[in-house]
Amino acid sequence: MKVYKIHKNSDFRIVYNKGKSFSNSLFIMYIYRNKKNIDRNRLGISVSKKVGKSVTRNRVRRLVYEVYRLNLKVLKNGYDIVFIARSNAKDKLYCEVEKSVKNLLKKGSIVNEVK
Repeated sequence: MKVYKIHKNSDFRIVYNKGKSFSNSLFIMYIYRNKKNIDRNRLGISVSKKVGKSVTRNRVRRLVYEVYRLNLKVLKNGYDIVFIARSNAKDKLYCEVEKSVKNLLKKGSIVNEVK
């Protein structure tokens, strides 16, 4: 499945200002019900320079992207989702990032219940 991304700064701002936030030790997640694209989700990932140099930031971004991609089928559609990485995320393994991202998605109640 294709992952649709948030690219525009204005779209990020809408999610920050109007969306709900959830957090844990590694990430902050903002979710906002998208009125334009109700059949799909869009993902934005923000990793600041406080996390590390470019190699580290890109690694964190790739890990979040991969966890999200593998869990796309169990998510409800019609949301804009933004993950902001905290500095704790820089040295974490894939399994730790996966656990953290899944935890936030459940907190935001955008995971479909599997029967």
